[in-house]
Amino acid sequence: MGLVHARPAFRAKLTWGRRAGYDAGSTFSAEVTAVDISVVVPLYNEEQSLLPLNEALERVLSGLGRSYEIVYVDDGSTDASFDRLKEIAKGSAAVRAIRFRRNFGKAAALSAGFHAARGAVIITLDADLQDDPDEIPRLLAHLDEGWDLVSGWKLNRQDPLSKTLPSRIFNGVTGRLSGLKLHDFNCGFKVYRTEVVRNLRIYGELHRYVPVLAHWKGFRVSELPVRHHPRAYGQSKYGLGRFPKGLVDLLTVMFLTRFTMRPLHLFGGAGLAIGGVGFVSDAYLSVLWMMGYGIGQRPLLLMGVLCMILGMNLVSMGLIGEMIASRSFDAEDSFTVKETLGDPPPYAASGN
Repeated sequence: MGLVHARPAFRAKLTWGRRAGYDAGSTFSAEVTAVDISVVVPLYNEEQSLLPLNEALERVLSGLGRSYEIVYVDDGSTDASFDRLKEIAKGSAAVRAIRFRRNFGKAAALSAGFHAARGAVIITLDADLQDDPDEIPRLLAHLDEGWDLVSGWKLNRQDPLSKTLPSRIFNGVTGRLSGLKLHDFNCGFKVYRTEVVRNLRIYGELHRYVPVLAHWKGFRVSELPVRHHPRAYGQSKYGLGRFPKGLVDLLTVMFLTRFTMRPLHLFGGAGLAIGGVGFVSDAYLSVLWMMGYGIGQRPLLLMGVLCMILGMNLVSMGLIGEMIASRSFDAEDSFTVKETLGDPPPYAASGN
């Protein structure tokens, strides 16, 4: 199936390929055509799922009456996944594909797909057939109610308890610390307005926290229950080892969203609190010493000195962080613009 009701073509400078580590010019032409919907599908060793997934996607998307494309990102698969994509692309002008030289991770795959996507709306879902493409119209309808990002919620998740229980704990902790109350942060089935992904930098394992990052950028985030199917082919690519990593990444997200431009608030606040405990402890011992009591062998003395030294170090780290932040500060990274009246300011053209 090809594109339907395609919009006029426009030229785009594809610089994302150099950042992703491959030549964009050798994969896609600089002459691109805007579409209404882009579906981005990251995958790793999913050769058996790709043909039925693509058939389901094209059936649903063609029924919407809107122009679309499907962008597959092969994250260094070691099976015949990319051969399947070649076969699929021969029969569909709507299919595009990117292949990594090795496995770089889901965040890199999503980032490459976002940069390649040309749609006004971007949909992401996993390639393992657990996400149901028939849910796409419902997600799009919910997005049209005024949201910027709609995240799927696997209400009846078809996974073993070893995955669902830690996931519930993870979602609860993330919601409490981030201030964004979602039931399923890590669901790969999401619908975005393009301006959302254009304002996000996703790297490492931060794909789990896209709703949090979007929320802190000022975008409206919602969720919608979606059907979830048992895995039909292959094996899950995620084990229990992802949860400690997820906790560390959550700390990263908290720092990036709250303290990137004000590191002294974090380090200075902690330093003053710890240093204050040390000062009060040693002040108390000083009073005892002046009253004639021996304090040289008391552990509280060493603890107080240690706390004051640690507190001074943290405050110093905060001051150094403030100096670095002030020199690298870019005003356009500190806000996002929804719309303007009159002549737009220069930063409006950048998408911020």
